[in-house]
Amino acid sequence: MAADWRKVALAAFQVDAQISDETVKVLKKALWADGKIDVDEVEFLIDLRNTAAKRLKAKGEALNAKFEKLFFDAIEANVLGDGKISANETHWLRKALLADGKIDDSEWALLERLKKKATSVAAEFDALLTEFKGKREAATLKAAKAAAKK
Repeated sequence: MAADWRKVALAAFQVDAQISDETVKVLKKALWADGKIDVDEVEFLIDLRNTAAKRLKAKGEALNAKFEKLFFDAIEANVLGDGKISANETHWLRKALLADGKIDDSEWALLERLKKKATSVAAEFDALLTEFKGKREAATLKAAKAAAKK
């Protein structure tokens, strides 16, 4: 029986939650070995990011900025492979970016960058942007009200 490379790699990263600059170089070389990045490879990075972020949050640390750049570059390269954002890609983005139940500043910046670079986008993508923008504005307002009460 062959090893499940995703499970093995994710387990290895759990030893030390932070993803080093050297690891980022190894990941980039391995994942783009064929000149492109596919959905399975991006989903591995999503799992890795979520696992590491959870462990780092418990330590009060943030993800390595170079890993974050690799992560968002991978999603962008995969989604914009044909220059267009389809309804299926929009559904996948929703699932991938909302895995933790919220959209952070980096994820929002990615969505805006995708919109700007795409030659065309499905109506579902525009609806996703509108929905997330509303959620971000509501969260900002809620935080401001909470801060004002203190």
